[in-house]
This record gives sequence, structure tokens and C-alpha cells, in this order.
Amino acid sequence: MTFSLFGEKFTRHSGITRLMEDLNDGLRTPGAIMLGGGNPATIPAMQAYFQGLLTEMLASGKVTDALCNYDGPQGKNDLLEALAGMLCETLGWEVKPQNIALTNGSQSAFFYLFNLFAGRMADGSRKKVLFPLAPEYIGYADAGLDDDLFVSTRPNIELLPDGQFKYYVDFANLNIGEDTGMICVSRPTNPTGNVITDDELHKLDKLAKQHDIPLVIDNAYGLPFPGIIFSNARALWNPNIILCMSLSKLGLPGSRCGIIIAREDIITAISNMNGIISLAPGGTGPAIACEMIKRKDILRLSETVIKPFYQQRVQETIATIRRYLPAERCLIHKPEGAIFLWLWFKDLPITAEALYQRLKARGVLMVPGNHFFPGLAHPWPHTQQCMRMNYVPEPEKIDAGVKILAQEIERAWREAT
Repeated sequence: MTFSLFGEKFTRHSGITRLMEDLNDGLRTPGAIMLGGGNPATIPAMQAYFQGLLTEMLASGKVTDALCNYDGPQGKNDLLEALAGMLCETLGWEVKPQNIALTNGSQSAFFYLFNLFAGRMADGSRKKVLFPLAPEYIGYADAGLDDDLFVSTRPNIELLPDGQFKYYVDFANLNIGEDTGMICVSRPTNPTGNVITDDELHKLDKLAKQHDIPLVIDNAYGLPFPGIIFSNARALWNPNIILCMSLSKLGLPGSRCGIIIAREDIITAISNMNGIISLAPGGTGPAIACEMIKRKDILRLSETVIKPFYQQRVQETIATIRRYLPAERCLIHKPEGAIFLWLWFKDLPITAEALYQRLKARGVLMVPGNHFFPGLAHPWPHTQQCMRMNYVPEPEKIDAGVKILAQEIERAWREAT
């Protein structure tokens, strides 16, 4: 049998596929140290909360109702109304239920959006997705129906004290042309934990409006929930912004619930795509989120439980890294949010891919940085010198994994001399 062009493209082995395979294999392998995937932490207080909430919802029949009925293609009406009300009340956004659609996870949302605004257009032209600051999320790279859908811009890099650094948007070299269909940023950024500043975000919003294209913000880790953001950033939305959120990093990745906030015509388009591709989004995650909003728990828990947990864990992990790897061997992107550390092994004598293979052979799973630069026009050694590290495992596992990482880094330098 012969696959179509669609089949050929979407059956390739990709970076995100390997990441999820590693995550699945590692979870089933005794002794594996999982520093690679994006699974959120098992936070005891959140686990207890979900257990209690689901017990109550099961007793009241709300879980059964969610499981035994289809929602509409836009998603569960109760959640759309509750979320719109919360955003109006807490952030002052002029958001109505008609401005919100649900999807089966954020990955589905971005597949829809990338191919809605980029690719082959009706007039025969081709549009692209612009990432104004690379590196960007590994899951974007293969989400286009067409190849060559993405273009990205190298960042400016500021070296900071204590062996840290930070990426900034290089507006002087940011090229927005006739072939730009949308601008997309993640905030906080997966993989780096970078939070583009309010000033950068407003500049991108202004540029998007000037070129009559949307600014898409991947807010999977950001404000107002799950709130895994440690800088003084403000949430932003207006009718030219498409804001994408998720329940995953609240601690509910298995619910596969993505949230899109946008203009009504875009929400109508997303709803139609949902209907054609999946009939309707799943209802269980939205039912849980609706209860959390009605009880005023979703923002409270984000601020008082989720954010403090990750903020403490990231500081502990940085201290662990510094016990084994000095700044001369490893620079760390300033941790401003999300659940990852981005490690830069400057002038590393082996590639990030080779380091990944060496670590994997020793039972440590991380993600090589070269997968996080989709659409970069020219080769850049920096892409082969970085690794993404998930800092949510137990401290003893992080210690063991970082110790092995340091050993492999020293081995690479020793072999190069």
C-alpha cells in the first residue's frame, strides 16, 4: 500500500514523537531518570485536591454526565461561560463565551492554527509562521501540512551573573514580510523558561496589527493559570491576539484539554475544524475545570500551590547543577517560568545529539537542543550546544541525573584534548 503525501509527512519519526516515546519508555523502565519530557510534577496537594474533587463530582453524577454525553464542537458550554466570566472579572478582558473554544489538547490547537493562517493560500501564495525568538517548542516543528512552514529569528543573548543568560527578541533583524501569516511565541517559553518582557510582547502585538496578522501566544504555563511564571509579567489579550491555554500544567495532562481565546470568527473556524476532525472536544477535563472556576479554586491553587512548588524546585535544581557543573562548563538560562531548565554547554566538543545518546545509554533522559530551532535560516553552533532539562522529578533523581551529566560533559572534554 502507498501512503498519500499527507501520510508520508505525518508518519515520519519526529522530535516530538521521540520525546513522547522516551517519556513512555522511561516511565516503564525501573531506575530511569526522567529529565526530558514535559510531564508536570506530582504535587501532593494538587493530587489530594483532584482526588477530593473527582470523588464529589462522581457522587453528584457530574463525571458520568461528562463521560456519557457529547459536548458541542466549540466545547462544554458551562466552561466557556465560567471561564469568560472569570477573565472579565479578574483581568478586565472583554471576553465572551463566543471568544473561547476548546480542543483536544494544545497540540491540536496549534495544528489547527498553523494551518489556518499559514501554508498554501487560496490565491496561490504561501504564508509562513514566524517565531520571533528561537529556540521554541519542539512540538511545533512538524505541525504543518506543508514542509517549510516555519521561519524563526535568532535571539540576542545577554550574559548574566552567576553563570546565567537570557534571550531577547532581536527586533533589528526581525523580518515580517508579505509571506508572514502569523507570529507565534510561547510565554513562558518551552524549552528555555524565558518570559519575553511586557515591552517585547507589546512590540510584537503592534507589529502584528500593522501587518494584519494574528499574534499567537502559547500560554500553557502562564497567566492567569497555571501561573508557573516567576517574573513580573502581565497577561495580555485583545482581539488581534490568539491566546492558547491548557489544563495540562495544572496537573491534568491526561484530560487533553486545550483552550483558545480569540475573535469570534476565529472561534467559529476552530469549532468547524473540531466538528470535522473530532466531532467535539472531550468533556471530562472541561467539567473539572468548570468546577474549579465555580469554586474559585483555579486561580487560588495556581498562586498558592503550583507556582511556589515549581519556584522552590527550580532553585534547588540550580543549586544541584552548580555542585557538579561550574559556569565554565554550563550556562543556565535565567529561569523565569515553565518547568524546564535550558542548559548551554558553550563550545561543547560533541553535539547535543551525541550527548543525548550518551546520557540515554546511562539511563538519563534529556532532550537535545537542536530540535528546538524550527525554521532557522542558517546553521548556528549554539543549536548543538544546548539541552532541555525537566526539573520536576524528585531531588534525589535530579542529583543522580546531574552527576551523570557532569561526568559525560567532562568525558567529552577529556576525549577532545
